[in-house]
Amino acid sequence: MEMRVDVTNRDEMLVVGFAVRTTNADEMDPARAKLPALWHRAGAPGAFAHVPGRVDENLYAVLTDYESDHHGAYTQIVGTAVRTVPRLPEGMVAVRVPAAQSLLVEARGPMPQAILEAWQRVWKHTENGGTPARSFGTDLEVHHPGGADLYVAV
Repeated sequence: MEMRVDVTNRDEMLVVGFAVRTTNADEMDPARAKLPALWHRAGAPGAFAHVPGRVDENLYAVLTDYESDHHGAYTQIVGTAVRTVPRLPEGMVAVRVPAAQSLLVEARGPMPQAILEAWQRVWKHTENGGTPARSFGTDLEVHHPGGADLYVAV
């Protein structure tokens, strides 16, 4: 399936949330997967209620510190967008998401299946030498009531 490629400029933003370091291979193995627990924690009602200066009620996932490509380790932070970095609640980190030219990939439908399918389209684009090529800088998922939007840095 050919991926429709929309290139957009994503603005810089700040995200405060919980972080894990993982690999896609680990995430395919339920015994080693770290993301389900991360999402469970971040998605709990009121998880970010005490974080001041929130921009909206969306959940943001930042994928960063790529070791290599989509086969290597990376860090995922799931949290809330803020205007300024507050005093961090215990166990949370703040990450600055730099402005970047990004591929915009929409994920619609039941989660987490829709987001997984969107990432599979991105991986296929990468492996097929699609242009523009991924930079493996900082990628962003914006989860909102209608689904999720992936901003993949190029």
